[in-house]
Amino acid sequence: MTVTALPPFTAPRPADGPASVWPASTVERPHGRLEVGGVALDEIAEGHGTPVYVLDEDEVRARCRAYRDAFPEADVHYAAKAFLCRALAHWVDEEGLGLDVCSAGELELAVTTGFPAERILLHGNAKSPDDLRTALRLGVGRIVIDSPAEIARIAAAVGPGDEQKVMLRVTPGISAGGHAKIRTGSDDQKFGLSLRDGHAQHAVARVLGQPRLRLTGLHCHLGSQITDVKPYLVAVRRLVGLMARTRDAHGVVLPELNLGGGHGIPYRPGDPALDLPALARRVRAELVESCAHAGLPVPRLIVEPGRAITGPAGIAVYRVLAVKTTPERVFVAVDGGMSDNPRPALYGVRYAPRLIGRRSGAAPMRATVVGRHCEAGDVLAEDVPLPADVHPGDLLALPAAGAYHLSMASSYNLVGRPPVVAVSGGNSRLLVRRETLEDLRARDVGL
Repeated sequence: MTVTALPPFTAPRPADGPASVWPASTVERPHGRLEVGGVALDEIAEGHGTPVYVLDEDEVRARCRAYRDAFPEADVHYAAKAFLCRALAHWVDEEGLGLDVCSAGELELAVTTGFPAERILLHGNAKSPDDLRTALRLGVGRIVIDSPAEIARIAAAVGPGDEQKVMLRVTPGISAGGHAKIRTGSDDQKFGLSLRDGHAQHAVARVLGQPRLRLTGLHCHLGSQITDVKPYLVAVRRLVGLMARTRDAHGVVLPELNLGGGHGIPYRPGDPALDLPALARRVRAELVESCAHAGLPVPRLIVEPGRAITGPAGIAVYRVLAVKTTPERVFVAVDGGMSDNPRPALYGVRYAPRLIGRRSGAAPMRATVVGRHCEAGDVLAEDVPLPADVHPGDLLALPAAGAYHLSMASSYNLVGRPPVVAVSGGNSRLLVRRETLEDLRARDVGL
């Protein structure tokens, strides 16, 4: 089977079939079988059990290339918090992207896999001493300073005669994102240093006063699931303004500007998505114009997509355990839930699962797909169309599951986390094994 390359992010794919929110390699076969990367999802479920995550390697790589092509003069860093494993770090490295991590764990995994530390950026609002020691020991390319307290801490940890490149995370006072809990560019929240109250400008002066730190530029991250280009343009203007004030006050021209990520993807047919070519074109034009107005050279741009790289490449496959009808609704209970996908409970995210593995001639009904956990909020998909004859033993596939599912998973109710299986060119291979009861028992060392 030939795998089709991913088209540019000009718009979501049409909402008239499964390909609208599924990987580009998705093909529907007779009898309701759904293939991704040339491998039938029901075969993966039979071979690896359920729940199981399927990750289309070719889709991940194509999305890396789409970003590289859209931003040829910029550095693209994959945001590892969306999902990280050794194979994914290897794919991202091969496709020429950098990496954005926010813990010693993510950093160690990437570097021990062979990812070049100088192409890694460490950020986070509360970096632990171990995070910073690991970053300095491994030679991370940039550390993003998120608070005034980190300035002295990082400088003191740098060895005599050494120098660490740092960026400063600025809060530009912009509210953008798909939910209040994932909007990080506005004032009065835990991330960054505010432009409005002068903390960012004061922090610039403090960093420049540390001989062991080299300030390479400014960083901001507006939020997640942003589908409009305009907030990024406002951020460019405001950060270039701070760069101009830095030059005027200190005679220093900062060579880098990091606009973060947060690029929105569709989760259901018809959902909006961020237009990547338009974003790249308009951000570049705004950066050139703002710098010309300020009399500054154009800095090196950095962007940090995470969800937009892996989200559409992943599929979660569940097995139906029970179907219950009440006067108000039909509940379809599956063998996973909020332990492997907490996003609906946290953010009210809505998905579009579908039946796979058999073709049903039954009329559609409205159903609520729920998980197995002891929480009323353990809902994976509310009021979605499923065949009226759905029954225990059926398989449901949930698209756009490649980001913030397994990375946010837990062992709630002592249910082990699912495995991850990669598909490409008709072959599948296990990337991350299932967490077993033996794994969970091994952590419990006392009575």
